[in-house]
Amino acid sequence: MSPRNQNNNQINLVTVLLPVPLNGGLLTYKIIDQIDDCVRGAFVEVPFARRKLVGILWDITDVTPDVSPDKIKQVLSILDRPPMTDELMRFIDWVATYTLSPLGAVFKMCISVPGLFEDTQKQKAYFYTGTQSKGTRLTSARQKVLDLMQDQKLQTIAEIKEKTGVSDSVIKGLEAIGILGSQYVDTKPDSAVPVLGDVEPELSEEQTVAASALVYAVASSVFKPFLLDGVTGAGKTEVYFEAIAEALKTEGTQVLVLVPEIALTSQWLGRFKTRFGVDPVVWHSDIAQGKRKRAWQAIASGDARVVVGARSALFLPYHNLSFIVVDEEHDQSFKQEEGVMYHARDMAIVRAKFSNCPIVLASATPSLETRVNADNGRFETLKLRERFGTAVLPEVKAVDMRIDPPAPGKWISPDLVKEIKDRIRNNEQVMLFLNRRGYAPLTLCRTCGHRFGCDECSSWLVEHRFRRELHCHHCGHIEPMPDKCPECGNADTLAPCGPGVERLFEEVAGEFPDARITVMTSDTMTSPKATAHMVEQIEKGMLDIVIGTQILTKGYHFPNLTLVGVIDADLGLRGGDLRAAERTYQQLMQVAGRAGRAEKPGTVYLQTYEPEHPVVDALVKTDGDSLMAMEQEMRERFQMPPFGRLVALILMGPELKPVAEMGRRLAQTAPREHVLNILGPAPAPLTRIRGQYRYRMLLHAGKSTKVQKMVFDWIERTEKIKGVRIKVDVDPYNFL
Repeated sequence: MSPRNQNNNQINLVTVLLPVPLNGGLLTYKIIDQIDDCVRGAFVEVPFARRKLVGILWDITDVTPDVSPDKIKQVLSILDRPPMTDELMRFIDWVATYTLSPLGAVFKMCISVPGLFEDTQKQKAYFYTGTQSKGTRLTSARQKVLDLMQDQKLQTIAEIKEKTGVSDSVIKGLEAIGILGSQYVDTKPDSAVPVLGDVEPELSEEQTVAASALVYAVASSVFKPFLLDGVTGAGKTEVYFEAIAEALKTEGTQVLVLVPEIALTSQWLGRFKTRFGVDPVVWHSDIAQGKRKRAWQAIASGDARVVVGARSALFLPYHNLSFIVVDEEHDQSFKQEEGVMYHARDMAIVRAKFSNCPIVLASATPSLETRVNADNGRFETLKLRERFGTAVLPEVKAVDMRIDPPAPGKWISPDLVKEIKDRIRNNEQVMLFLNRRGYAPLTLCRTCGHRFGCDECSSWLVEHRFRRELHCHHCGHIEPMPDKCPECGNADTLAPCGPGVERLFEEVAGEFPDARITVMTSDTMTSPKATAHMVEQIEKGMLDIVIGTQILTKGYHFPNLTLVGVIDADLGLRGGDLRAAERTYQQLMQVAGRAGRAEKPGTVYLQTYEPEHPVVDALVKTDGDSLMAMEQEMRERFQMPPFGRLVALILMGPELKPVAEMGRRLAQTAPREHVLNILGPAPAPLTRIRGQYRYRMLLHAGKSTKVQKMVFDWIERTEKIKGVRIKVDVDPYNFL
């Protein structure tokens, strides 16, 4: 609706969406100047609580205000930025409604870049001056920089460091002696145009059929969801690369590839560059602020043609999305557990629908939700049943630890030890998987029984022996490992209980003293660069044995890796989680899939105390379909997701009594419809995290029940208690 000119009691009013949760983020302002520039989605600067904030113009209206025009604050300016697309605004609204989150909280995820709307800054760039005095001492680091800079192109200090690995002082030292010159240039978006090329990749018959279906959907520019279900090593990436190539044929189109953890995609990025000649625009929380800002601007302008990122990349301001990929769609890293609680896989489908483009969910172990959607015809299934080329699926063997236990104080069975020796003797690589970080999950005193726990959380401290520290993996608390028990004062009585990957490393190093061994966990792989370096070392055969946690399950391809040992295959089956069997099967199948991906056949050993368990049986028989059919039957019988709806309410506060009282009030005002089942309130399994006491409630309803309005009304009519927060998790994955 067009605004009217201000006269008498009439005033030009707009609603502005701000990145704040107050009133949902929508506030009313007046506009006097720049009225002709008012368009829905325009970025505007407004006063808010004694500061200035940037929001988007959500709606334009003409209305007779109930308050004096003098009390309505004025829009300060309309920014010279491309307005937010209607598609993204609809998506923000949909996500907020579905997750019961404030509009402002969802909008904040779309602009989560410090200094995003500041004027473009100049940055210092270096060039080779061509002058070099005789006798100038050139270290190897300096020579690396000179070799890079010979082409006379301007490069920033960050670009030089990334390509050469040298320190700031090397670059500044070359500038000081005149070999490098510098000048200030405008920052430019980080983007390059992919090159399609004339070389067609070699595809199998199955790959060709799947790729043709995706290419046709992209060329048709219609919303259509696909499941790309292929065994590990089947070449799913090459299949959707074909669809990306088709999307890039149309000028101005953009592609989004979502991956579970961007830090673990060094091999993927290498394959992309080999195929398309350039790097994609990468988006994740660890990239530098300036690079993040330039990437956002390139995406908003449409200059960034292909974006690969973690779940937050879903909320970027794409100019013209034409294809979306969710790789490893089963991975639980796609579920956001803080702030706006959403599942990126599900929200990606919604965004594809609003963008009217195809989307492919790729996995070797699809989630039950995705399987059911495919069975019901909502998704088209594309199958890859065989590994690419001459590679075959590995043989999986269960080691019954009741019959073949390791020696006391050891964790690797004799059969697996023998296999490791054979592989090393044949110059083949071994991977050992244990999903426990650190040295031991619990440390106690043998004299008095004291256990080391976190003061802020209801959890034990994990011993990290490499660093001589105790860690809480929930709040991040770290303290030094003491030499004696703080309770009884005795020395040499502290005993680790259970194994972690560091303890496993200690055992392997003792058993195979000549082997080259490394540990890969989130503690040791602290950056994408560190991960890429480690992956390169394994690829080049510089390591014999790799020990790690779930970081190892993320799609790596190591041609010489022929043996995988799972140290505790039963670990994920404990605890009674709704998705325990599904998640354990997916995780172990993924780690098993690292073996035998090239010419040499692979073998997987599962150490288990329950070889008869359906999950272990499915892995040994490579029969995930039967396991998932059993899971599907069980969930359908009890109307659990995806056949029913769950909504979790998490009550949090610094004191236990008010949290418990808030739970009692919610129980009193809970909806009484016969289609609902409400469990709780009850203390959460992890009752205290980061100093906050926690209670949980769980609403269970039928598939067709409109749970969002029901839960919203329920919370609204309940009297709140100061200091107690209520978090709502629609479709929860975490029940701790």
